[in-house]
Amino acid sequence: MFLEIRHLRTIRAVAESDSLALAAEQLHLTQSALSHQIRAIEDYYGLTLFSRRSRPMQPTPAGRRFLQAATQLLPLMDELDRDLRQLAGGDTGRLFIALECHSCFSWLLPTLNAYREQWPNIDTDLSLSHSFDALDALKRGLVDVVVSSDPVDDPEISFVPLFHYEVVLALSPQHPLVAEKVITPQMLASQTVITYPVNRNRLDIFSRFLTPAGIEPAATRSSELTVMIAQWVASNRGVSALPAWAIVDELVQGSIVARPLGEDGIHATLYLALRRQECDQAYVVAFIETARAAALKTLKDIRLAS
Repeated sequence: MFLEIRHLRTIRAVAESDSLALAAEQLHLTQSALSHQIRAIEDYYGLTLFSRRSRPMQPTPAGRRFLQAATQLLPLMDELDRDLRQLAGGDTGRLFIALECHSCFSWLLPTLNAYREQWPNIDTDLSLSHSFDALDALKRGLVDVVVSSDPVDDPEISFVPLFHYEVVLALSPQHPLVAEKVITPQMLASQTVITYPVNRNRLDIFSRFLTPAGIEPAATRSSELTVMIAQWVASNRGVSALPAWAIVDELVQGSIVARPLGEDGIHATLYLALRRQECDQAYVVAFIETARAAALKTLKDIRLAS
């Protein structure tokens, strides 16, 4: 039989995405491989599944029938896959999660909600008491997952990449630096830089931008809350280096303007840190997959890690 589950996933991803590139990213395929897969289905049946003249592509009657079947069958297949994995790997366990990333609530909460529906017997919790010693707490067994953008070389810990993103300089629309297309370190020598309350060597704006250039800002201030930092920036009380995905709403509203840090920008990756011996547990693998899916659905301006 020609049709496979992957074909259903392909048609659903294309129909639900704004572009082939986004659908390919969701499926962990190249755009060329995705196009080839669609063409193979069309050639096999002698039908056109999508109208190439519209942007985004719209399904034809044959494509809509294909999508109808995918909508009915894929949830059943996903449920079967989950049930079999739970039977194979056990359906009980614990996932206590600590955050080193202060701006991650916007996707972590939807991740937890989706995960709890799929794995109700896994004891999940979000620990806020280990933000400053999260990796040590992971090694001591106090938490089971750490959300981090600062991987370290440790034989006991595995860092699983989730997605890539750009760190940008957030500015008030009234700030003089809005006139600049690219921000250089020297431009921040007279500025108040707002950061999260962590060591400078873990802040990209210092470790990868200001410190290598020998630049010290005029002043610094800090807050644990991204929403508070965004408000301070919007009211022109300082500038801040933030993940582009964390300030999408403010950028759309126009309360904040973003500029790249340096000609090439500062790019980073968000990871899940896990105890190495537990990475292959079925419920842990499921959490990683759920986190990636939730990030792609919830966040903009990210690129999933392979």
